[in-house]
Amino acid sequence: MQAVPHRPVYLDHAATSPLSPAAREVILAHLDLVGNPNSLHGPGRAAHRLVEESRERLAVAIGVHPSEILFTSGGTEADNLGLKGTWWASHGRDAHRRGILLTGAEHHAVLDAVEWLVAHEGAHTVQVPLLSDGRVDLGAWESALATHGPTLAVATLMWANNEVGTVQPIQAAAALASRHGVPMHSDAVQALGHVPVELRAPGLSSAAITAHKLGGPVGIGALVLGRDQKPVPLQHGGGHERSLRSGTLDAVGAAAFAAAAQEAMANLEEEARRQTGLRDRLIAGVRAAVPDAVLNGPEPGAMPGSESAPRLPGNAHFTFPGCEGDSVLFMLDMAGIASSTGSACTAGVAGPSHVLMAMGRAEAEARCVQRFSLGATSTLADVDALLAALPAAVAGARAAGLSGVGR
Repeated sequence: MQAVPHRPVYLDHAATSPLSPAAREVILAHLDLVGNPNSLHGPGRAAHRLVEESRERLAVAIGVHPSEILFTSGGTEADNLGLKGTWWASHGRDAHRRGILLTGAEHHAVLDAVEWLVAHEGAHTVQVPLLSDGRVDLGAWESALATHGPTLAVATLMWANNEVGTVQPIQAAAALASRHGVPMHSDAVQALGHVPVELRAPGLSSAAITAHKLGGPVGIGALVLGRDQKPVPLQHGGGHERSLRSGTLDAVGAAAFAAAAQEAMANLEEEARRQTGLRDRLIAGVRAAVPDAVLNGPEPGAMPGSESAPRLPGNAHFTFPGCEGDSVLFMLDMAGIASSTGSACTAGVAGPSHVLMAMGRAEAEARCVQRFSLGATSTLADVDALLAALPAAVAGARAAGLSGVGR
């Protein structure tokens, strides 16, 4: 194996990104803030003012109205509120509406919420297939809406996939859902700050976003919710956030979220271009270093988000035949390089990637994956360090074999 680099090479920005300079500055400036934003005294009013100013700054940065931002603890809570809350609201208005339209490649924050609704609330699912590069089949999406529309309570489609990096045609899918009277939620966690997003797209009822994927702190996110939408709350208490999300807000976190979003959106085009160049070098280098490696998701090409190349700028996701994904991860980690398997993992038990399975891949292939995700701190040296260490890591993983296949 290669010697461990002096500076660890972090290629797992899709899991979480380092704090941006702007977010760090805001946190340090407000660490001594005292006061509950809901208290009426001076310190409480100061905390409340910070929350509302942060809401306004975030709204301007992402192109929505401040009243459409409901702060949450992160993307998972936002997904649950947007999906479960909308399902309950729709079903409450019309008992026939029990269906949920989705693909099999959603994040588990969505998939597990759907499974819970099926198991405990009598929901049922209508699953739409994916194309080979991970994009939703819009023809099948429209057909499902035409067939099941009157019984659908909600539709959901991830804006950009966290594993294979596919950027979905959200505006087209939302317009179709609206045409059939079905509210639509989107998990936009991976997309915001990395590709252009229109969170007020016609037909889009709600979208989940979070701070720590774009340089903000962990523990603060938001549900972007149309002003005409009234999902059923998941939790009850003080009636905060339009009476839809009770709980004392993290004022400092909200301020850091806004600062990180402002910085990311201001630099979006330039940074996307820079990361795309690094990503394409990484993809070409992996293909040269491990000739039988298979790139999953869209081929690199034009700027990410376009019809010809709908891939996140910092995402490269590969299958390495004959390797357990975790084995490659551990080999790279020993070389000082942080990556991700991109596979479903519950309580430390690895399994095949549900995203690849939804894309029609075999289970053995879906176990042999590795995701490399770039971010604002990624450099050419990081990419070159990976390419230098990768052949030995793959060779070592192949020597270890596929532990779970054939059992």
